[in-house]
Amino acid sequence: MDSPQSLFAKGDKDLQVMKAGAMLKKVKSKSWKKQRLFRLQEDGQTIWYKSRWAGTGHSTFSVADVEVVREGHQSEVLLSVAEEFPADLCFTLVFRGRRGNLDLVAESPSEAQAWIRGVRKLIQNAESMDDKERVDQWIWDWFQKADKNKDGRMNFKEVRTLLKMMNVDMNEEYALHLFTLADKSKSGCLENEEFVQFYKILTERKDMWRVFQDYSRDRQTLTLAELKDFLRQEQQEGERSWEHAQKLIDRYEPSETAKKQGAMSIDGFQMYLVSPEGAILDPQRLTLNQDMSRPLSHYFICSSHNTYLMEDQLRGQSSQEAYIQALKRGCRCVEVDCWDGPNGEPVVYHGHTFTSKILFRDVITTLGEYAFKASEFPIILSLENHCSVEQQRVMAQLLDTILGDMLLREPLDGLVTQELPSPHDLKGKILLKAKKIGGLEESETLTDEATDEVSDEAEPESPSAENLSAEALCLHDKKSKFSRELSDLVVYCKSVHFHSFEYSRLHSKCYEMSSFSESKARKLAKDTGTEFVHHNSRQLSRVYPSGMRTDSSNYNPQELWNVGCQLVALNVQTAGLEMDLNDGLFSQNGCCGYVLKPDFMRNDDSFDPERPQDWDGYTSLQLSIQVISGQQLPKVNQKEGSIVDPLVRVEIYGVSQDQAKQETSYIDNNGFNPLWNETLNFIIHVPELALVRFVVEDYDKASRNDFMGQFTVPFTCIQPGYRHIHLLSKDGTAIPLSTLFVNVKISEVTTEV
Repeated sequence: MDSPQSLFAKGDKDLQVMKAGAMLKKVKSKSWKKQRLFRLQEDGQTIWYKSRWAGTGHSTFSVADVEVVREGHQSEVLLSVAEEFPADLCFTLVFRGRRGNLDLVAESPSEAQAWIRGVRKLIQNAESMDDKERVDQWIWDWFQKADKNKDGRMNFKEVRTLLKMMNVDMNEEYALHLFTLADKSKSGCLENEEFVQFYKILTERKDMWRVFQDYSRDRQTLTLAELKDFLRQEQQEGERSWEHAQKLIDRYEPSETAKKQGAMSIDGFQMYLVSPEGAILDPQRLTLNQDMSRPLSHYFICSSHNTYLMEDQLRGQSSQEAYIQALKRGCRCVEVDCWDGPNGEPVVYHGHTFTSKILFRDVITTLGEYAFKASEFPIILSLENHCSVEQQRVMAQLLDTILGDMLLREPLDGLVTQELPSPHDLKGKILLKAKKIGGLEESETLTDEATDEVSDEAEPESPSAENLSAEALCLHDKKSKFSRELSDLVVYCKSVHFHSFEYSRLHSKCYEMSSFSESKARKLAKDTGTEFVHHNSRQLSRVYPSGMRTDSSNYNPQELWNVGCQLVALNVQTAGLEMDLNDGLFSQNGCCGYVLKPDFMRNDDSFDPERPQDWDGYTSLQLSIQVISGQQLPKVNQKEGSIVDPLVRVEIYGVSQDQAKQETSYIDNNGFNPLWNETLNFIIHVPELALVRFVVEDYDKASRNDFMGQFTVPFTCIQPGYRHIHLLSKDGTAIPLSTLFVNVKISEVTTEV
């Protein structure tokens, strides 16, 4: 049995070089450089490596986990050893999610090129696989894991081991029955095609078959009219169901005979339901589909806090890679903490801590290179400035020369308007958020340096601020001096101290914005929610984590989105619930980093998130989710024989009245195809702000449940009907073939519940 990737690898010279293996230097720093033997495995997708002294110990990773290959000195680590290793020997493997890069040095330029081209070909081939090829690859992977003696066949003992590896606890009698059905040759072993047949028997979807039979009169196919009825009644597609039915047959039906008859078989039906069109997240909402011509203040904007940090806030590494990762995730507001550095060069790090330092110059160079790769819409560069006037001038010069035309230096068309420009108007532009002397309307002549009492943050956010010496605190509280050159680069994001909502309404300009600590923002949201919503319809607000979050943990962003705060900055390096919500919200609208706020947050409606029923446009909806089944859920404990007991929890995040959680019962010893058939019901008071999070956990009666996977979707992006939920890991990366099958119904609430 050959996998799609191994077949692809057989005829390629570069991949043959990779299969033969090579001694490559793995580089972690200037002082850590170790030789490792790297080799592409026979499956054509696993890279194996070990040190020559490691005995039988080794490590592996899948090419599917590699996002891109960088050639030459294109990482901080390889740049630091550039004098020792020429660029034509160096390359970097960049992984998906939050996993660190792998920096490698080959022994010759030709060897480096073979690996660079080879990995790129494998990535491209993996990404171009269709659904059938992905399943074939998955089957082959399991066959290789279970074929312990590597004879290309599997006896019943090996199959029993395989079932446990696949998260299935099946009684021996039934397992033998399936084995016998697949063993057509009666040899007592499963060979290539027999194992494929065994897998097909194992993965038969009786849950989808029952749905299919509900609409198929002959129990064999769905006619065009029957498929249309299914789409109209179950998938709630309305008038477009007839036209869409024909398109689905053309797209997913594998049988040419059925296609000619205008019908869909169970195979085509299954292919449709596991495709993006059958997913819970409407694929049309994944594209850029919102009005991008509104003022900046009318959007939620994906934002990062202390972007330079890869880890915690006290001793973590500062890195340009952190900016690349944040921008790749769609962040449109990144933060730079600037301090005086040696040789007149400003540095970036978390002041008064042991975090490492990087050059401001290098950060801005990275920003210039990666700013608009994931999104063409504007970036806000939030500058926390602790530099002397002299080094501020250096910063201004670096911003000007490195960013060039990308840096916005003056109001669009030279006009100062009453509202902020739109993301569309500011495409390809980087906006500096910092202190500014005077306003855009003023034509006063500034001195070369000026003083101002404005702080970049509403309150000190450094966790060590309480521990500063009396002298340092005195210096911290003095009036800040900053240069005219830097001040002049601030246009639409002038940092100002927040006094009150009334003061802002009477005196503030649209281009003035304030930063709030999470506790201050929460208090304002709770006490004066309606005023906060009004304020955020005219001006930008940035919220940042408490300085006490030294572990780089995050706060729940939802309660700040509820009052329209645009720049709710999170520690994007830290996986967890909060980043799941952030990723869920910004998964829509082409992942461009901008999501248009609901109408009632952009106009003069008196919306109070604490009392949504008082709002004129209030309409509540009922959300009913039947959790039917799960497919090929991941193992939590990799020990042989360990099988999960999965349960599904559905969590609603939104205004306080919408916060809710419900969960199914757990299924004993079955992570392969658990069946729940349980219905969970919710009332949603403000659908426009609600996020729905599906979480799968391994139940443990003695301790906390283990996380298995999750998926978070904006309520307004949900497709009703029978849908699959494609689960993501804690890191936010896809878990291959791991899904939940649900039936979603949304209806208006007609009576008081």
